[in-house]
Amino acid sequence: MSWHLKERLQKIVAAEQGTLVYAPGSRQPMALVYPNTYHVGMSNLGMHIIYEQINSRGDTACERLFLPDKKTLDEYIRTNTPLLTLENQLPLYEFPLIAVAVSFEMDYFNLLAILMTGKVPVLATDRGDGDPLVIIGGPCATFNPEPLADFVDACIIGEGEEVIQDFLDSYYDSRQQGLPREELLLRLAQIEGVYVPRFYQPVYADDGIIERYERHPAVPATKVRRRYIKDLGKYPAQTVIVTSDTEFKDMYLIEVARGCGRHCRFCMAGYCFRNPRVRPLAQIAEGVEKAKMFQAKVGLMGASISDYPEIDKLCQLIINEGLTMSVASLRADSLTPGLVEALAASGHKTVTLAPEAGSERMRRVINKGITDEHLYQAIAAATTAGIPHVRLYIMVGLPGESDQDVEAIIEMVHRVKEHMESLGNKAMVTVSINPFIPKPFTPFQWLPMASMEKVSSSLKYIQTILKKRKGVEVLIEQPKEAYIQSVLARGDRRLGQVLLTAAANGGVKGWKQALKVHKVNEEFYLYRPRGEAEVLPWDNLSMGFDTAYLLAEYHQAQAEKYTPPCSAGCKRCGVCQE
Repeated sequence: MSWHLKERLQKIVAAEQGTLVYAPGSRQPMALVYPNTYHVGMSNLGMHIIYEQINSRGDTACERLFLPDKKTLDEYIRTNTPLLTLENQLPLYEFPLIAVAVSFEMDYFNLLAILMTGKVPVLATDRGDGDPLVIIGGPCATFNPEPLADFVDACIIGEGEEVIQDFLDSYYDSRQQGLPREELLLRLAQIEGVYVPRFYQPVYADDGIIERYERHPAVPATKVRRRYIKDLGKYPAQTVIVTSDTEFKDMYLIEVARGCGRHCRFCMAGYCFRNPRVRPLAQIAEGVEKAKMFQAKVGLMGASISDYPEIDKLCQLIINEGLTMSVASLRADSLTPGLVEALAASGHKTVTLAPEAGSERMRRVINKGITDEHLYQAIAAATTAGIPHVRLYIMVGLPGESDQDVEAIIEMVHRVKEHMESLGNKAMVTVSINPFIPKPFTPFQWLPMASMEKVSSSLKYIQTILKKRKGVEVLIEQPKEAYIQSVLARGDRRLGQVLLTAAANGGVKGWKQALKVHKVNEEFYLYRPRGEAEVLPWDNLSMGFDTAYLLAEYHQAQAEKYTPPCSAGCKRCGVCQE
C-alpha cells in the first residue's frame, strides 16, 4: 500500500469543512462513490444530500470515494493499492455496502474502473456472502439501469432521502438475522423504489427485441415505483461539505425546488421527477444564513430557478445579507427584473437562456413554450441590469427537424445579435449546440436518433456560417460521445458485456472494439424506431404515469400542439393521483 496515496487523501479532507469522520468500528461502514473526479463529484448536490442522510442515522459511517485522476490512478495500479476512501483511507473492497451515484451515462466506464481498481468483484453473480453489496442511485439508475444490471445488486429508483433509510433498516435487520445474500436481496426487493435486476430476467425474441421479463415469483407483481419526496420541507438540501475544489468554487448550494412541470417533451428530468415541488422560503433563508457563515456565494439549484414563486423576495434576501448569488437555470419567459438585478449585483456578466431550437415550429414540437419575443425581453432586461453577454443552448437532430429548422438556428442567432446591438450592447453571443438524445420515460423514447452524418453536417454548417459573424462564438459537442450516450441511455442488459470489455481496454476509447468483439450492432439501439407496444428495457419501472400518457404527448408533438404546465388539481398524467 502506498503511503503517498493515503497522505494525498488526508490533505483533501484537511482542506474541507463539514466532513464527518468516525473511527473505524464505531459505526457500520458504507462507501458512497461518485464515478468521476472529486472536483466533479463534490459539485453534485445529491452527493451532499445522501452523505448527510446516511450519517444522520447514528449507526452508519459514510465514507466517500471518487475516481482518481490518471496520474493517481496509475500509482494505485503500480503499487497494487486498492482504491481508498477519503475519510479513513480504507480499501473499497472492505466495505459491506457500496452505493454509487450515477448521473451521466459516460460515467458507466468509470464505475467499472472503480470496482476493478477497488478489488471488488465486478460482476454481481461473482459476489458471495462475504462480498460487498453494490447499489446504484441517481438519474441514470432511475430511468434505465439495465446496461449496468450485470454489475449491481440493487438500484434505488427515484429520490433517495427516504428510501435509503428503508433500505438500510431492512439491510441491517437481514444481516442481524444472518440471511444469505439471495434472501437478503429478495427482502430488499420488497421495498418500494428498490429494483433488484437479478430477479427480472429479459427474454429476447429472434429479432433481438425483448419479448418479456421473467420475474422471480417472490418479488412484487407490480412495476417498481419510483420514490419521490412529497414534502421537501422535511429534507433541507444544501451543501454539507464546503471545499474550494469544485466546479462551483466557494459556492454554498441550496436547492429551491425539485422537479419541473413545464412538460418539455425531450426532458427526462421533467418526467422522472414530476411533480414540481418548491421549498419554503424560510427554509432557504436558513441556508442563506449558513452560506454567510462560510462567506460563500449562494448557488440556487433547481430545474428552473426563475419559476420559483418567491424568487424576487429570495434574491432581495440574499443581497440584503451582503452575499452574492448564482443560479443553475433560467427560463426566458419567467425572468424577473429582481432576479436579473441580483445576478448583475453578484458580478454576473452572462445570461444563459435555452430556447433549445431555432424555429418556433420546433419549439412547439418539443413543447418548449419559448418565443423569440421572450428571448428579446430577457436579453433587454439583462442588458439594462448590466449583464452584457448572452449564452444560448440549442439542440440539433430534434424529432422532425428539417433543413429549414437548421437554418432557423442561424437566423435566430443573427436576430439575437441584432437585438443586442439595437440596445447598444456589443457583447458576445455564445451558442452552445448539442445533439439531441432520445431518453426513456419521455414522449420521444420510441424515436430513432438522427444519423451521425446528418447531425455532424448540421453542426459543421452552423459553425461555418456563424463564425463569419463578429461577436458570435459557437461551441459544439462532438457527436461521438453523444452517440455512445444514446446507446447507453436506451440500452438493455446485453450492453453489460460491451461495457466490461471496453472498461478493461481503456474505457470510452475501447467502446468500438468492444462492440465488434461481442457482435453488438449499435445501430439497433440508435436508429431503430421502437414499436408502441414494444417491451422496453426499462419497462419494469414506473414513474407514476402510464405509457398511454407518453404516447398522447408524442402525438401532441407530431401535431405541434401545446401542453400547458402542471397546475393545482391537474390529474392528466397520473402522478398527482398517488
